Amino acid sequence: MMNQIEQEKIKIIPNGSISSPKGFKAGGIHCGIRKKKKDLGIIISDVPAASAAVYTMNIFQAAPLQVTKESLADSPYLQAVVVNSGNANAFTAEQGLWDAYEMRDAVAKTFNLSPMNVAVSSTGVIGERLPIERITAGIAKLPESLSSDNGWDFGEAILTTDTFVKSIAIEISVEGKKVIIGGTAKGSGMIHPNMATMLAFITTDANIHPDVLQKLLRDVTDQSFNMITVDGDTSTNDMVLTMANGLAENTPLDEYHPDWEVFYQGFTYVAKQLAKWIAKDGEGATKLVSVEVHGATSPMMAKAIAKKIVGSNLVKTAIYGADGNWGRIIMAIGNSGYQVDPQLIDITIGPITVLKHGLKTFYSEEKVSEALSQDEVKIHVDLHLGNCSAEAWGCDLTYEYVRINASYRT
Repeated sequence: MMNQIEQEKIKIIPNGSISSPKGFKAGGIHCGIRKKKKDLGIIISDVPAASAAVYTMNIFQAAPLQVTKESLADSPYLQAVVVNSGNANAFTAEQGLWDAYEMRDAVAKTFNLSPMNVAVSSTGVIGERLPIERITAGIAKLPESLSSDNGWDFGEAILTTDTFVKSIAIEISVEGKKVIIGGTAKGSGMIHPNMATMLAFITTDANIHPDVLQKLLRDVTDQSFNMITVDGDTSTNDMVLTMANGLAENTPLDEYHPDWEVFYQGFTYVAKQLAKWIAKDGEGATKLVSVEVHGATSPMMAKAIAKKIVGSNLVKTAIYGADGNWGRIIMAIGNSGYQVDPQLIDITIGPITVLKHGLKTFYSEEKVSEALSQDEVKIHVDLHLGNCSAEAWGCDLTYEYVRINASYRT
């Protein structure tokens, strides 16, 4: 649900996407990495855009991340992002790095850009070399797919085991001028903070300096993408990248700008919505799980406990089976590494309080099972120790998850 500022200031754009902000175009095509589905996509800005990124915490970082880091280190302004699905170009040694460079150079040549204004991203199977000839041939065809209306094609082209395209755009007002923030993400399995086999891209026509944008992205990522988990595994290719091309022509935004709060809230809303969609689309998942923790003594404590609950396999399987076994939630809290007074804890599942000040309440097991059978399951924990809170998102753990990952390559 939106908070008060969001309800008053944020307008959701129907069918909005990564290409909704002024001066952005996108496209997606099938180039032959996968059998039939779109597997190559691009985002283009009409002008160089202030850019920022955060990357996987996995010590094995795939070649495309290394190339993108190099581009942004040279100059924090990008004009294109190219993404392929079906092959992660990870653990492919020096050849993988050269293939990523070739992707970057092919985009630069096709769109008459500096290679340093191009970012590269890949997602899919680890350990296999890219079919680079198919990809470069596909890049040459990407201009035909470009349109400000084709953001959903890009969103489709970056999917792997995802079941739906994750795209959004919102409109806010800055200095009385229309500012749009668009986003697209992919992610379904190998999802765990910090980052996951997850790619997310956020564009805006707002005017904002790269340093301010980088700080904003790190802060918002900690509240959104780093608060989701599907299976506890962090991938080699995760990246969240944002571009701001300034074509809304507002005065540069920073924390002292009178409209900073509405921009911050809008950016955060887009990131959280994409994060929740990733959690909802976990491999084999049937339910989105939201865990709110209140009454913690620090933000880190609240985040750690929320993520511990939503990431527990025992909690996830109980939710799948609609089994109101709140003892598993207690177990997860106790495994968080933080000191908690068990006699103060309250736990609510859906609308039903099952634990109050550390004691089991009188409740209907059938009602709890009904709450756990909803498409979105909400768990609320109050520690009654402090004033800090956090929310994390995940999904249930099903037989289908095992089936998908037991035959991922076949």
